[in-house]
Amino acid sequence: MKKLIEKIYNRPLRPGMVGDGFRVFNYFPNNGLSQQRVSPFLMMDFNAEYDFGPSDHLRGVDVHPHKGFETVTIAYKGSVAHHDSTGNSGVINPGDVQWMTAGAGILHKEYHEQEFSKKGGPFEMIQLWVNLPAKDKLTPPKYQAITAADMGKIVLDDNGGVVNVIAGSFNQHKGPANTFTPVNMFDIRLNAGKSIATEIPVSHNTVMLVVNGAITVNGEKAVLHDLVLFKNSGEEINVTANEDSVLLLLSGEPINEPIAQYGPFVMNNHRELQEAFEEFQSGKFGVLE
Repeated sequence: MKKLIEKIYNRPLRPGMVGDGFRVFNYFPNNGLSQQRVSPFLMMDFNAEYDFGPSDHLRGVDVHPHKGFETVTIAYKGSVAHHDSTGNSGVINPGDVQWMTAGAGILHKEYHEQEFSKKGGPFEMIQLWVNLPAKDKLTPPKYQAITAADMGKIVLDDNGGVVNVIAGSFNQHKGPANTFTPVNMFDIRLNAGKSIATEIPVSHNTVMLVVNGAITVNGEKAVLHDLVLFKNSGEEINVTANEDSVLLLLSGEPINEPIAQYGPFVMNNHRELQEAFEEFQSGKFGVLE
């Protein structure tokens, strides 16, 4: 049975700036899409393709804290560097993914990689926030650097395209990311006129972003930068590319727990938020220059 479409959301009208290096359209929580409706995903910021131009100044976001969830950055164009207070650092290039578990608390900063910044050029990224269940909110921070070569890769027949499996399982092909709750995250590159089909559990909250191109999905058309929200009914998703298309398909088992958020902290109640703020102020999250 096909997974029915609940609504197709157009790209938000205006972008916002995160620091001075990320010009993002926020898809949720926004547009009436609550965090509970898309749980375990908390936020999606899409830096649609944009050329910031060459710069000797490293554009980005300076040192800031997180606690109680994970950040996932997917690079399509351009390069981003990362440092955090546990000593992890790295650079993600097109096709790579940075998966950071803030857990019990971390400081980090992210910015345009130095050589990319000097040259400038097209920059296209997605950042997701993924919630942690209450039992895992105090897990030690960690960092997963997932390169394009690490992905579970499915080359489609008849020059159909490629599916890069970041997390979960796409038609029995598994991705490398370790997750705390069941999550699927698929980077789909589909050539014009070609089709794919897969199944997503009925219970999963499921969305698909048209990063580039235009598609027909389960009988409905979605165009450039549309976000497709599926109902929690049916399992089958069938996609045909009306032109060369890049898609991000996300699904996950909902975390049916209270969400309490204050800025970069996501906990289950206000007492825990106050604790997070006090821990940050007291230096418990470590030091990062």
